Amino acid sequence: MELNNIRLEVMQTIGKSMDELIGKYLKSVEENWQPTDMLPDATNPEFIDDVKEIQELCREMDYDLFTVLVGDTITEEALPTYESWLMSVQGVDQVNGNGWSKWVRAWTAEENRHGDLLNKYLYLSGRVNMREMEVSSQYLISDGFDIGTGMDPYKNFVYTSFQELATNVSHRRVASFSRKAGNKQLAKICNTIAKDEARHASAYMEFVRRIFELDPSEMMLAFEAMMRNKIVMPAMFLRESGQQIGELWEHFSDAAQRSMVYTTQDYITILKSLVTDWKINDIKGLNDKGERARDYLMNLPDRLERISQRIVVPKRDYTFKWIAN
Repeated sequence: MELNNIRLEVMQTIGKSMDELIGKYLKSVEENWQPTDMLPDATNPEFIDDVKEIQELCREMDYDLFTVLVGDTITEEALPTYESWLMSVQGVDQVNGNGWSKWVRAWTAEENRHGDLLNKYLYLSGRVNMREMEVSSQYLISDGFDIGTGMDPYKNFVYTSFQELATNVSHRRVASFSRKAGNKQLAKICNTIAKDEARHASAYMEFVRRIFELDPSEMMLAFEAMMRNKIVMPAMFLRESGQQIGELWEHFSDAAQRSMVYTTQDYITILKSLVTDWKINDIKGLNDKGERARDYLMNLPDRLERISQRIVVPKRDYTFKWIAN
């Protein structure tokens, strides 16, 4: 049987359990939090005082940390790109509908609240040039991305597992640093989003575990291929007004490193966690190519550790148009 047919069969098999998986990893609309729950109530007489407090706390935030918060918001707002990509993955039937298309829509609905909440908070902060941020958001959606997965579900689920863990780290770190600076409201916002990301990561990791049970060698090869090519970030094409595609990414990445929100070490830690969670060392039934792929994956973290020791993060030498004044 051709590899594509095997993948389709595996996707159909897992898709039969999608109602169970959605119930386990997603929440119903009625029980879920909404952005309004964590923002000042505009109908409340104390609304203006609440906004002033937000603005005072945001003015005091570290420049790099605040920049990363804005960039994370823009990344969340590029959700249409992620949904349209997943809808075209092999085994996801957008036209007729199946368990997988139901998952993508429900996952998107949960993720959509993240950008909404952060956008409104930043608008109230008074520290953001909202038009410049909106330009970057529109560019990021318009430019799309190339994450190196094609329409292969195996590669896509490696990517989504990794990326959901990475966004969990980023939001959780912003929450931690904000709490230390006395901004409890922002800490609550980012922690709440981080919990969603952790739950979604658990789901995509579960998809991969089930694929390993059904098609171990091809799943191992897909994992190896994604790590050889490196996991690129969804904001890889980030830019500001007047820039070329991707021109801003390096500056944003450096800010994330300097602020310790997301670092090279986090990339390595996430890889290690996936190798452990998927029990890569214990997978049975691998063919020769699968065994070689496993060897590469087991040795990769140590190799990346050695490379990371040579990385020097540059000092800040760029002013983001997103930040007002």
